[in-house]
Amino acid sequence: MGTPQIAADVLKKLLDRFTGPDREITKEPFELAAVVTQPDKPVGRRQVLTPSPVKTLALQYGYPVLQPKRIKRPIPTQKLKDLKPDLILVTAYGQILSEEILEIPRLGCINVHTSLLPALRGAAPIQWSIVRGMKETGVTLMYMDKGMDTGDIIVQQSVPITKEDTASSLTAKLTRSGALLLSDLTADLLNGKTLPRRRQDPSLATMAPIIQKEDGEIDWDKDAFAADCKVRGFEGWPGAYTYLDGAKLTILESLPVKTQEQGPYKAGDILQEYLEGKHPQLVIKCSQGALKIVRLQLQGKKPMAADAFLRGVRSLPDHVTHS
Repeated sequence: MGTPQIAADVLKKLLDRFTGPDREITKEPFELAAVVTQPDKPVGRRQVLTPSPVKTLALQYGYPVLQPKRIKRPIPTQKLKDLKPDLILVTAYGQILSEEILEIPRLGCINVHTSLLPALRGAAPIQWSIVRGMKETGVTLMYMDKGMDTGDIIVQQSVPITKEDTASSLTAKLTRSGALLLSDLTADLLNGKTLPRRRQDPSLATMAPIIQKEDGEIDWDKDAFAADCKVRGFEGWPGAYTYLDGAKLTILESLPVKTQEQGPYKAGDILQEYLEGKHPQLVIKCSQGALKIVRLQLQGKKPMAADAFLRGVRSLPDHVTHS
């Protein structure tokens, strides 16, 4: 069960390892009964119905695909029962499984979660790990239960977060780690091994909720590192943004810089001295330090380098504003 590209990458790792002429030989054969993914969704201005990356991959390999609108309803649940799966593997499926579904496979439902649980339970652990300035995250394989990412942990692997990591680069790292862990776990099960399990400590739990559009607005009263984390963590959607003369300014790439803390500027001010000379730079003051804007997109315009943007404007206000 899965939907986005990260789930497709995990599925491909399983198929490459356990199917085809060079497949790994295990005591029990690997048989994929079906792939379950979200329904096709309209994409783009023309709203063309588009399959998920998981569906596209499954069809390439010739596997049956189920796309229920609501997995917990009686008909989809019965279809899963009819398949009689030994195991259900889940990666970013996008729907909550009922207790009835969780009880179908004799070996349980195992989920790939992209954090070191119980930290960052919820829908967006990758983005929030960057936005919150964490130095480390990871992947957890867990038995699913009726709670939100509260099941027993099977295995975890930590992954460092660098100051250059964006949501996409960290997703790639975690995908590689998760795919390898899940394929190793599957091999252990197929070879008759018993998996370990340990309970989560709920007192250590933190949340990674669904990202809202307004989460992307930069708070210039925080330091420059926090602003840059938001730019990198909310890459793509919702984007990190502020307002310039009433127009939304999305910051696509940035760099924290040090400034003289004693001076005439306050948080949100555009530092005028950086605008001078042949190579102007757009630098905005934060509570500590400042944020240099490298690439940006002004509302209604195409993405561009900040220096190109500065060469095309006659004047700038003294500061950016909130919504």
